[in-house]
Amino acid sequence: MVLLNCIQPLSAIEGHLDGRRRFLDRHHATGHFLASGPQLPRTGGVILANAASRKELCDVLMEDPFYQEHVVIYRAIEFEPTKFCTTLEPLLATPPVESMTT
Repeated sequence: MVLLNCIQPLSAIEGHLDGRRRFLDRHHATGHFLASGPQLPRTGGVILANAASRKELCDVLMEDPFYQEHVVIYRAIEFEPTKFCTTLEPLLATPPVESMTT
């Protein structure tokens, strides 16, 4: 899970939304992102990511226009799901990824 926190005013962030949407669309299509959206209230966002390693996730996030324009900061949280709905089982039944320590 990746938490994004805005470090610039929303007006600065909104100027990069078109590129951000293309970035999200691309990585949802590849399967890197399972879900994404804004936090409520709109102080940042959340991405449920699917990456083989911390490096792969970092490489993907570095493509984000929000990252490139320094309008958000990220916090990546690795967790091991032990309970989940059966719909997610095919995604979660894969071998664990390598450690994502910072």
